[in-house]
Amino acid sequence: MPDPTPARFTRTHEWARPEGEEAVVGISDHAQAQLGDVIFLDLPEVGARVQAGERFGTVESVKAASDLYAPVGGSVVAVNPRAATAPELVNQDPMGDGWLIRVAVEGAWPADLLDAAGYDQWVASQAG
Repeated sequence: MPDPTPARFTRTHEWARPEGEEAVVGISDHAQAQLGDVIFLDLPEVGARVQAGERFGTVESVKAASDLYAPVGGSVVAVNPRAATAPELVNQDPMGDGWLIRVAVEGAWPADLLDAAGYDQWVASQAG
């Protein structure tokens, strides 16, 4: 699994990893574990615009369907074709091969995104 250190996380369990002017976006390992086996992804088309904090798609598992929220705003420049046809990649490698979309970031990254340590602490604080 890629090093999560450069990634920034939302409190809705999505992550964004900067790569130049773009961000690779996916769901956290914690989220995929809570969802169980991912069976379907509803992702935006290339060219769609996403806004930070707003819904951009859906992930369906054997347990539930959950909305996906964009950690950053901009234009979708790529959708992971492998994850679209083999959604189990989200379970197998959520921060690597199981990425969801790539966004050409417009504007500043939201200040409320958490680093990996902050996200882990937040998740621990939410546990029963």
